[in-house]
Amino acid sequence: QVQLVESGGGLVQPGGSLRLSCAASGSIFSIRDMGWYRQAPGKERELVANMPNVGVTMYADAVKGRFTISRDNAKNTVYLQMNSLKPEDTAVYYCRIMATTPFLKLFWGQGTQVTVSS
Repeated sequence: QVQLVESGGGLVQPGGSLRLSCAASGSIFSIRDMGWYRQAPGKERELVANMPNVGVTMYADAVKGRFTISRDNAKNTVYLQMNSLKPEDTAVYYCRIMATTPFLKLFWGQGTQVTVSS
């Protein structure tokens, strides 16, 4: 079994910053991709950022230049630094990893609420 534990969400004013964390634990051989998705009320879940173990990091156009994804492979943890937050960033944020256990599988976190409001 693999567990993902997210933290760092909350309420922040427009222009503020938050840092999300997602720690993976359990029967993990290796982690290939680590990423963040979000889902706003009434909308589909969408990619925010994805960082493969090898390859190109991707960001959604809406967050480029404001959000930064990073990972600590020794801790099986992925982070999302969110700066210059806007009300339209309000959503539930989910981490997602693609890991071998030993079979390659996708795992999702439970989600953490981010609300940007004055």
